Amino acid sequence: MTGWPEGYGKRVLAEVDSTNAEAARIASELRGPEWILGLRQTKGRGRRGRPWADPVGNFAGTLVLQPKEGPEVVALRSFVASLALYDAFVAATGRPEAFALKWPNDVLLNGAKVAGILLESAGVAGGKVGHFAIGIGVNLTEAPDARLLEARAVAPVSLKSETGIAVEPEAFLALLAPAYAAWEAQFTNYGFAPIREAWLARAAKLGEVITARTSRDETVGTFETVDLDGNLVLKTSGGTVAIPAAEVFF
Repeated sequence: MTGWPEGYGKRVLAEVDSTNAEAARIASELRGPEWILGLRQTKGRGRRGRPWADPVGNFAGTLVLQPKEGPEVVALRSFVASLALYDAFVAATGRPEAFALKWPNDVLLNGAKVAGILLESAGVAGGKVGHFAIGIGVNLTEAPDARLLEARAVAPVSLKSETGIAVEPEAFLALLAPAYAAWEAQFTNYGFAPIREAWLARAAKLGEVITARTSRDETVGTFETVDLDGNLVLKTSGGTVAIPAAEVFF
């Protein structure tokens, strides 16, 4: 799929504190999905409120949606976004074998982290989500200092340093937006099942022993699958465990 997707808005900002914060500010005025691209992001954040470094030239963007499903279904769009990112990277590089998807929402390039996804929602009422923001950060030109990461975290890498391919943020959005629209159409029309199958076909460390860590405990087991609720399923010495949210370490 090429060209800007029909029905999706776009706004490109020279500078913004956070594209997810901007999404929250403008959500009430939108009448359809909207991409926000920040060419400079001053207060980017990752999961659990961690700071996200955004050197100029990297990609900082958010897709704002007004979904009709309940929160559990809406959250499955992290897999939709992961698949769209994978397709955008392949379109930019022609190297499908170099990329893999790490549960729950990272993209790996040659085993190192090149992109991450941050989901945020607001206005949940009557079992529905008022607006939903899919924040996406991509190390197009620079990767953060690995020394600042927590122990055992996957090392970061940039697309340019790893492949030699330079892609401008707006050019990357031009690849990402139609890829997302195509996977979103599948998700809307056919549900999570085909998204799950496609994601598993691109999954990192499937069938291997990994560690899932929450704020309370740590589970080590063989990565068997992702279930129909999006949970990570591990086979452990004590049986099969389904984990809804965790940090994963290899």
